[in-house]
Amino acid sequence: MTNSFEYGLNASAKKFDGIHKYIRITDIDDSSRKFNSESITSPDIDFSSADNYELKQNDLLFARTGASVGKSYIYTESDGLVYYAGFLIRVRIKPEFDSNFVFQNTFTSSYENFIRITSQRSGQPGVNAKEYASFEISIPSLEEQQMIGSLFKQFDNLITQNERKIDLLK
Repeated sequence: MTNSFEYGLNASAKKFDGIHKYIRITDIDDSSRKFNSESITSPDIDFSSADNYELKQNDLLFARTGASVGKSYIYTESDGLVYYAGFLIRVRIKPEFDSNFVFQNTFTSSYENFIRITSQRSGQPGVNAKEYASFEISIPSLEEQQMIGSLFKQFDNLITQNERKIDLLK
């Protein structure tokens, strides 16, 4: 289902430069799994050699270590120019599969069990790229994947809108 599993930048964060955004594990909202834009930073790197770390439409990110292991995120162009940090693994989904469908599978009990079992280490919990690559999901036709992925994305958006309304009412 994927073209690649790649580790992110090993760079520190600096003040946001107005263009280049840096996503780290802590920048992924725990409940919505969206890019938290409250404290945007930029990576402290030479951008001329960082093209490989730039996220593209439908890329998925997975947290690989610590208490956040298993946390996922799907990039959308509305997030802007984003580079991903070293404790994240980027997955490029092949065009014959729907990224939203794959992303929605990270909210299933099957995925949660996979992370719980696979991440067990003697020290800090972790799942590496090879282990993520071993996670299996049932795949319907592309058309059905797109319908399922779209439906759950609409639910996620509706939940986010209602959470915002609740916050405003408070």
